Amino acid sequence: MALLTLENVSVAYENQYILKDFNLNIEKGQLISLLGPSGCGKTTTLRLIAGFLEAKDGKFLFDGNDYTRVPVNKRNFGFVFQSYALFPHLSVFDNVAFGLRLRKVGDAEIEKRVQQILEVVSLKGFEKRFPKELSGGQRQRVAIARALVIQPDLLLFDEPLSNLDANLRVNMRVEIRRIQQELGITTVYVSHDQEECFSISDQVAIMNKGVIEQLDDPATIFKYPKTEFIARFIGFNNFVTFSERSEADGEIVLKGHDHTFAAALNPGTAGRAGQKCAIRPDDLFISTEEAHGESNVVAGRVKISTFLGRSYQYVVETALGDFTVNQEMEQPYKNGQAVNLRFPKEKLVLVE
Repeated sequence: MALLTLENVSVAYENQYILKDFNLNIEKGQLISLLGPSGCGKTTTLRLIAGFLEAKDGKFLFDGNDYTRVPVNKRNFGFVFQSYALFPHLSVFDNVAFGLRLRKVGDAEIEKRVQQILEVVSLKGFEKRFPKELSGGQRQRVAIARALVIQPDLLLFDEPLSNLDANLRVNMRVEIRRIQQELGITTVYVSHDQEECFSISDQVAIMNKGVIEQLDDPATIFKYPKTEFIARFIGFNNFVTFSERSEADGEIVLKGHDHTFAAALNPGTAGRAGQKCAIRPDDLFISTEEAHGESNVVAGRVKISTFLGRSYQYVVETALGDFTVNQEMEQPYKNGQAVNLRFPKEKLVLVE
């Protein structure tokens, strides 16, 4: 049984639905990320779980109890804000202790729990410092400690790393994952950064226009995106649409535009409808070798050549449209040069 369930939930602002008949299940101890572009409904979902918003329809169940109308101050959830939301006039110790004092916890217990959680977030010895005396990463750890010290039933993150520089973001996401696994706390994490979500999550829910288009482990989503939207969102730039489809000998055979393609029939795409395939620029091969009637080969001409450092990126014009290819090579192809593109069948992904 799931720890957290959103059941046919709808949220609307002035009759404009952000979530409509939305469903989500989260198992105890998981870190699940809500990922998607701006306006997809991920922050609305988080705020609904936190209690900052009320559902128009549907149910929110937590640990077997109906939380749909439970006010935010009655939910024992920890929330880490994008802006840290620290009190500038309070020390690190007093910022972390704030929630405990609201709950009328005794001084001795506050001292014990604050010191314990500061050790978990690697801020031992920083108790007397004020937020202005801390780096961005240290402030974020104070915000995490404040959310954790109340011993929450659920931990919620709203784009917590967006205000940090690139290197600090990498370090902090490792810290967040370490803390979450060390404490075994169920966590919902919102971000628009796919690398961030994929690196720390047990499950990722990719959202589009208030709907979860795919909920799966990061590796499965990365290899086998379910829809064209997800494929484009995670870096599949190239798509081919076919008019005929059949299955034979463990492969999907696709025909159209006087071309025949074979795609591997694997567990990640089994049972999918549709006649469109996606492939990443890094998985295409470009060469001047003749095709001799091979399947999965398309003739074209180099339209644009761009140097990327370790590799070259080409836009190749073909009868099936333009394709983007990344390839390491010593001598680049020239604009206008005739080439062939090879589409490895195990790298072609069927999308809906």
